[in-house]
Amino acid sequence: MTGPAEMSSALVSAPSSAPSSAPPSAGTVRRDRRGRGKRPYVVTAVLVVVVTGTAATVLVLRDGSTANAQGKTTPTTTSTAPIVRGDVVDTESVDGKLTYPSERSIPVGASGTVTWVPDTGARITRGHTLLRVDAKPITLMYGSLPLYRTLSYGVSDGADVRQLERNLAALGYGDDLTVDDEFTSVTRAAVKAWQEDRGLPETGSVDAAQVVFESGPVRVSDVVVAKGDRAGGGPGLKVTATAPTVHVDLDVGQQDLVRKGATVDVEMPSGDTVKGKITSVGSVATAARDDGDPTVDVEIALKRTAVGRIDQAPVTVDLVSDRARKVLSVPVEALLGLREGGFGVQVVDGATSRIVAVTPGTYGGGRVEITGDGLAAGMKVEVPSS
Repeated sequence: MTGPAEMSSALVSAPSSAPSSAPPSAGTVRRDRRGRGKRPYVVTAVLVVVVTGTAATVLVLRDGSTANAQGKTTPTTTSTAPIVRGDVVDTESVDGKLTYPSERSIPVGASGTVTWVPDTGARITRGHTLLRVDAKPITLMYGSLPLYRTLSYGVSDGADVRQLERNLAALGYGDDLTVDDEFTSVTRAAVKAWQEDRGLPETGSVDAAQVVFESGPVRVSDVVVAKGDRAGGGPGLKVTATAPTVHVDLDVGQQDLVRKGATVDVEMPSGDTVKGKITSVGSVATAARDDGDPTVDVEIALKRTAVGRIDQAPVTVDLVSDRARKVLSVPVEALLGLREGGFGVQVVDGATSRIVAVTPGTYGGGRVEITGDGLAAGMKVEVPSS
């Protein structure tokens, strides 16, 4: 322990002819709040007056330590941790649901017997098979306009023709093809080459029995038909977007915690934490069930690789409620409650140590922002050993 000169901030007076009173209990846990963030802090020390001759000396003891009348102590096990400069971030956790958005049905435009279906969860991209009827593929192509008519030689003035030609070119059948709204003989030749490679009759025309247009890649959320079923006009698959999304019904009182484009942490069912990005924040409040607070919809995009094959699951989203940037911080357990009031940390320098009074700031992630005279990043402070 340090001598009285090093601990002047913690000195108290006591009669020289009387022993000190019993030390107060330690280890009190208290929660405070500044701004929005929660502020937990731990009082991990007591101050004991020990009379030695005519001098009254204050010893700072951690939980479980003792001092006898001669000032000898039995210390608890402690270690040190560095003072770090960086951001201290406080968060609030809210419940969310992992899902895939924009579910819709894909009809089977061909008549016949279903001979192949994809697995649930399969990701299908341009030029690949959605399902097979009578062993012939129905192919996914990209576009916003449904295939509502047969496209063949002579068809003109159509955005659907341009859409088809754009896909043929993207799939490698556009060497001589001009992408426009005219279905020419060159378009017909490109269609025949594509049909040959797909194992389809080489008619040179395209209809809904061969192609389905979607805005981009799809993920199979449900297979409505099974192999052996008769198909023809009814729904065959249910698909969604391929990018996973976390949906949060956020209390309107917490709207200030979210903004479009912000990065958040999402805890998955496995316990792993992945990064997400807020893509939308609703502006219309919805009445909650069970007389709860009204909520707004918040959507958070995740990387597909972060989710794996999980379809739907509850998750926890950590929203930043407070952030102190480029400040000095220590583990919360390093804080000492001083008898004269306020807080301090015990700075360790080799074999010596001293108490430095500090002002706590933002709490988050098990750390607390501190300000105090003479403190710098890299200094060591004492903390209880785990």
